[in-house]
Amino acid sequence: MIQSKPKALWKGGLEVYRPVGLCLLCQLALVAPAAAAAEEEGFDCVIEPAVMVRVGGQVSGLLEIVLVNRGDRVTQGQVIARLSSQVEEATVALLSEQAASTSEIEAQKARSQLAVNRAGRTRILVERNVQSRDKLEEAVAEMEVVKRELAIAEMRLRIAALELNRARKILELKIIRSPIDGVVVERSLFKGEFLDQDGKVATIAQLDPLHVETFLPVSYFGKVHQGMSAKVSPNEPIRGTYSGIVSVIDQVFDAASGTFGVRVELRNPGHQLPAGHRCRITFDGLSN
Repeated sequence: MIQSKPKALWKGGLEVYRPVGLCLLCQLALVAPAAAAAEEEGFDCVIEPAVMVRVGGQVSGLLEIVLVNRGDRVTQGQVIARLSSQVEEATVALLSEQAASTSEIEAQKARSQLAVNRAGRTRILVERNVQSRDKLEEAVAEMEVVKRELAIAEMRLRIAALELNRARKILELKIIRSPIDGVVVERSLFKGEFLDQDGKVATIAQLDPLHVETFLPVSYFGKVHQGMSAKVSPNEPIRGTYSGIVSVIDQVFDAASGTFGVRVELRNPGHQLPAGHRCRITFDGLSN
C-alpha cells in the first residue's frame, strides 16, 4: 500500500522524494543517478604555489642594488640583490695578488739549488783533503735550512690561496640569490635601504609544479592513494582540464568537518596556470 504523503530523502546533495512502500529496486533507481551526478561534479579545490620563499640575506647591510621587481621571473641562483661590499672587494683584490705571486718560492728554489751545488763542491774538496770536514758540515746545514725556507714559502702560498677563498666567500655573502625558479610576487626593499638579519628583499613563488589542495569526506579515506591520477578544472576565466598526480594524503582527519586533506601535484611548464585560484577536482577510478 503506497501512502499519499511522500518522505524527503537527501542523497549526494540532492533532495529526492519517495513514497513509503516503494520497492528497494525503485529506491536504488532514484538514488543512483544522484550519487553519480555528485561524483561527476567533483570536489572544491584551490591551486597554490608549490613553494613560497621570503628571500633575505645571510648578513645584514646596506642594499647597493635590487635587480628584480614584482612579476619578474627568476631562476635558481640568479642574483636578485647586492649589499654594499667595497671593503670585501678590496680584500679579495689584495689577497688575489698575494695568492698569484710565486716570487718568494722561485727565490727560495734558486737558493736551494745554490746550496746543493755548494755542498757538492765542498764534499769533493774534503775528499781531496783541500778543505776541512767542518766546511762540509756547514754547507750541508745551509742546504737543509734553505730547503726548510722553501717549504715555508710554499706553505705561505697555500695559506694565501685559502685566505683568498675565505675572502671570496665573505664577499659572496653580500650577494643575494634566488633559491628557486619562480616569480617575484612582492618586492619589499629598495636600493639604499638597510637589510637586517630578519628582513626580506623579495617574496618568490614557485609555480612549477603547482599544488592543488582539496578536502574529501572521510568515507573516501583508503580509496585515494599516492600516485592516483586526478583531473583539475580551474574556475572561470581559466579554461581547460589538467592532469595531476596525488602526492600527499593527510593521515589526520579534521573531526569538525569529517574530512581529510589531499594534495595533487600539477605540472605547470611555462607558468600557464596562475596560482591562488579556485577549481574543481575529480579522481580517476574513485567511487564512494
